[in-house]
Amino acid sequence: MYNESGDNMYDFLNGIVDNVYPNGVALDVNGIGFFINTPNPYSFNIGSKEKIYIYQVVREDELSLYGFKTMEERDFFLKLISVKGLGPRMALPILATGSINGISDAIERENYLYLKKFPKIGDKVAKQIVLDLKGKLNDINITNVDNSNDISELHDALISLGYKEKDIKEVISKVDKSLSIGDQIKESLKLLLR
Repeated sequence: MYNESGDNMYDFLNGIVDNVYPNGVALDVNGIGFFINTPNPYSFNIGSKEKIYIYQVVREDELSLYGFKTMEERDFFLKLISVKGLGPRMALPILATGSINGISDAIERENYLYLKKFPKIGDKVAKQIVLDLKGKLNDINITNVDNSNDISELHDALISLGYKEKDIKEVISKVDKSLSIGDQIKESLKLLLR
């Protein structure tokens, strides 16, 4: 699906994760550090060799890279940003849940309440997501793998996804601290979506 139109310069980058930030990772590719926005940066480990599937955004006011662990995750992201009114920065928090099957199910069932629990997704955008994507997500099915460990990382990750401080504090107290940071983020997002 992705490169059929040939409208993107990069397909993937291979490199070493140099740093992990709340909203992305720095990937060292032969001495050049690329900042890549990712749905769940803490699923990457500093020093690990990674192949990250890329989507490049080039606009008058923006030049950004968005990266994903699998082609399927990138394909789902591309379907999300094809929705009128839903840009890349709004799509990342949706993908951060790690449950593409759950999101697809909500779209197919027209579960607007589920979709509106994501940051910055209101009535209008939720309805547009269903209108544009219902019946078009059957071929996507992925799971995410995460690692790491620190409560401030969890807080920073949830802030970067657009959640409010009050909601984050309430959720963090309920999350099992023995889990990896990636699993803590997933658990937090599930609680935030209730």
